[in-house]
Amino acid sequence: MDVDEAELEHPPAAQRPADAPLPDTQPGDAADEPAYKRVRLDWSPATAAGGDGPADAAAASGAVKSEGDGAAGAAAAGCGPAAAAGVGIASSAGEATDPPAVKPEPSADAGAELGADAAAATPPPADDADKPRAKHAEVKPTMGAYTLREEYLIKQEAEGEIAFKYVENDGSDQNMIYLTGLKNIFSKQLPNMPKEYICRLVFDRRHRSTALVKRNGAVIGGITYRAFHAQAFGEIAFCAVTSSEQVKGFGTRLMNHAKEHARTRDRLTHFLTYADNNAVGYFAKQGFTKEVTMDAERWKGFIKDYDGGTLMECIMNPKFCFTGFPDMIRAQRAALDAKIRTISNAHIIHAGLSHFKDTASDKTRVPLPIAEIPGVREAGWTPEQQAVGAARTLLVFKDGTVEATPESLQRFLALALKEMQRNDDAWPFREPVSKDEVPDYYQVIKDPMDLSTMEARLRRQGYYITLDIFVADFRRIVENCRIYNLPETIYNKLASKLEASFNNYMASHVISDGPLLPMPSPG
Repeated sequence: MDVDEAELEHPPAAQRPADAPLPDTQPGDAADEPAYKRVRLDWSPATAAGGDGPADAAAASGAVKSEGDGAAGAAAAGCGPAAAAGVGIASSAGEATDPPAVKPEPSADAGAELGADAAAATPPPADDADKPRAKHAEVKPTMGAYTLREEYLIKQEAEGEIAFKYVENDGSDQNMIYLTGLKNIFSKQLPNMPKEYICRLVFDRRHRSTALVKRNGAVIGGITYRAFHAQAFGEIAFCAVTSSEQVKGFGTRLMNHAKEHARTRDRLTHFLTYADNNAVGYFAKQGFTKEVTMDAERWKGFIKDYDGGTLMECIMNPKFCFTGFPDMIRAQRAALDAKIRTISNAHIIHAGLSHFKDTASDKTRVPLPIAEIPGVREAGWTPEQQAVGAARTLLVFKDGTVEATPESLQRFLALALKEMQRNDDAWPFREPVSKDEVPDYYQVIKDPMDLSTMEARLRRQGYYITLDIFVADFRRIVENCRIYNLPETIYNKLASKLEASFNNYMASHVISDGPLLPMPSPG
């Protein structure tokens, strides 16, 4: 995270607000403690956490343990270094799973500054008044999977289906109920951790927790951390979601609420945690880094080192609202869109073409002069470009190589499409995505494509009049998958493998003088 360290520097005690919590620990307190993520095309808010990783397999919904309160005797207590010192994302069987990826988000102030500029920006008018009237596209930036997932959970919060409670052991009946629920979840998700140890930390008055509570009052997950108020940092001890509620996207939202509670309620500026190998990826996706920038005198002596654990730090920028990322991202996208409109006409939508409908007296398409297509000249096209001859293309069949003609092209495309359809990696892309199975898919993907649609277009004979149109449709399948699914998902990987097969097929069956095919995408 690129954050101005000067803004996050811990203020001296004299400058701290009068209502700031008083320090309740001293260096060395820990010493007296006992030792011890297409890839799915069918993404939905209920399954997104299992993807991004970016962020979302067990999406932080596994059990986490990071002990800064003393783990010198972890091995003696029967806990391996990874369990006692690290953060272990656990499934219902207690096995570690790889959590989802979370991309760093820009600051709220940046969005506000851009928003101010955006308000003053006005779209440029269309140049030619005598041409078909064009309209300006409404500013509706497409939201990514992370934002959609967060908004789904925010909606659940607003409807009262779930709530994130700030909990401390103040003796109240309600908080004791929440803490008991958290203790039970941590004990179940961390079977190798002594239950007495978990109980002691959860109910310790120096610890704070963020509890994930359902409408019926049941605690289904939470994060517990030790707050060192005088040093303005906290150390995450446990993070878990009950096994029956995992892979629903709660992990990232839970961490965001914990950061917001720590920032606003405890006035902390940093989080530290010791992560084992199974949890380093998850914390990295939540904004934690292996580079600890906090001054050593602020944290050394307050937490212990652990063998086999990786110390990670998260800086909580005081200007961030960690629970308001979707609104911030939307404002920044709108502001950037407004700035782009001041230097580009890409937002102008021209009237649709009626030429082919008006001339469709038979199956033969009547060519439309390029210059008559609205917007082409405005995009920089000149008649001189039309004078450049088309590239010569040869198609390779088993019975020999032939010149690309309308007949040979249709024959070649049928063979190429059949080759892709029977590819073992093509099964997610053979049919359109079901709206019943993935309700939000068509809200994200505005130009869907699949192999069966390509087959229907090919049967019409007059649609794929060039190889480039066919290639563009196939590329659309792959790009849609990458837009909707996170890189770690199986569907994303299948799309890349299918694309590689497509590229190899085209490279071995098409000979062209010009740049017919785009270069294969990396990975």
